[in-house]
Amino acid sequence: MSAPRVPTLSDRTAGVLLHPTSLPGADLGATAHDMVDFLAAGGQSWWQMLPINPPGLGNSPYSAQSAFAGSPALISHDRLVEEGLLEARERVLAPDQRLRRAFRAFAGGHPDFAQFTEGATDWLEDYALYRALKQRHGGAVWTDWPADVRGREPAALARAREELADQIAFERFLQWRFFGDWRALRDKAHRQGIGLMGDLPIFLAHDSADVWQHRDLFYLDDRGLPTVVSGVPPDYFSQDGQRWGNPLYRWDRMRAAGFAWWVARFRMALTVFDAVRLDHFIGFSRYWEVPGGAPTAATGKWRKGPGAPLFQAAASALGSLPLVAEDLGAVTPEVEKLRAKLGFPGLKVLQFAFGTDPQAQTFLPHNYPREAVAYTGTHDNDTTFGWFHDPGSGTRSAEQTAGERRNALHYLGAPPDDDGREIHWTMIRAIMASVANVAIVPVQDLLGLGSEFRMNLPGTGDGNWAFRLQPGALAPPIAARMRDLAETYGRRRPTA
Repeated sequence: MSAPRVPTLSDRTAGVLLHPTSLPGADLGATAHDMVDFLAAGGQSWWQMLPINPPGLGNSPYSAQSAFAGSPALISHDRLVEEGLLEARERVLAPDQRLRRAFRAFAGGHPDFAQFTEGATDWLEDYALYRALKQRHGGAVWTDWPADVRGREPAALARAREELADQIAFERFLQWRFFGDWRALRDKAHRQGIGLMGDLPIFLAHDSADVWQHRDLFYLDDRGLPTVVSGVPPDYFSQDGQRWGNPLYRWDRMRAAGFAWWVARFRMALTVFDAVRLDHFIGFSRYWEVPGGAPTAATGKWRKGPGAPLFQAAASALGSLPLVAEDLGAVTPEVEKLRAKLGFPGLKVLQFAFGTDPQAQTFLPHNYPREAVAYTGTHDNDTTFGWFHDPGSGTRSAEQTAGERRNALHYLGAPPDDDGREIHWTMIRAIMASVANVAIVPVQDLLGLGSEFRMNLPGTGDGNWAFRLQPGALAPPIAARMRDLAETYGRRRPTA
């Protein structure tokens, strides 16, 4: 029998959406490797996850402190023990204390440490300095630092590098450990023919190493505060729109530089992942610009995005771009034309198919194109079980939820008296049977979990990103059921 190979987005495949922080171990250690085994046993080809960068405000992976660094919270402490950098008895210490103990035991002694730091110079040195300065100033936003380091005066930065040398070295160590753990996980996944699919947010957090390092590429005032920020306009869901608050890019300057920063960002993402989901793809066509001092997004205006030239520059430098366009929301004909021109598959979310949304028909499986990634729901959706049994809350009334339940049961061929006890598996079967090349299931839907286990509720700041699997939750019968669906609908893992 031929060995499985790493999939491509054009293969007919299936996978699971699960962020590593939701694993029982919440890191890249043993339970992450167990997840690879579960996927292989279930005949799955993809492990999709959220951004793996250091989370910022609200612990959100979409508000990261760096577009290039990895999250130290994902470092495997078990591997530190295995490699003699941490004693087993020290596992009782707080995570930061454990990592500092390991750093002291390390003392720079590993042959590939220098190779790693040299290869990451473009982003690592400024990120490590940013983290060290942030610690020195009690976690303050970089715009609240002293003017000389805030403004990146060379003498001030040189002085800070000297004074904070130990903390900077610690930050380098953390990144070396993260990427070592990541490489071990990805190597195992590849040996079993499983690809890793990541997530790349279009915008950056203002309080990030990247914005501090590249102030000239963003609309900022002399102090570094954004003069305009990101958001979305007023709509059915919000009369004031949504003020996201990310600083906006100076696309003219990026274009003049050949989109070099974005090329570097894509290069890093595609070094780490086998495919990447582009969050808010709509923004590459047009984006909503909100005045920096405006309290809501209502006074914003549309601006033209970089369009195809950005991706053409990246393809020229990097070759084929295995990217997925998250094209949900206010999709205009221009957005559709851009995605089609670039050849990126879009997203199809089954939960959106049964309501009154004007685009609902496009989310019905019989209307999917092959060049698509189909989901029961995403990390921003309620779980499928929770969505189906919702009595009416948020933006849906009780009448709307009842109507969606009736439509879903009718479309999916369920009997009228179906109580929805297995609605998650019914909807999983529907996307697996569709012609979409890739079908992805959030792990909560494999387990039939309710609303209290959703990953994120957009527009809220508390209680998100905290979902955690119980040990042993992904039991062999679930893998067997996934494997059966993959085989039934021709989504077997591709072979060499």
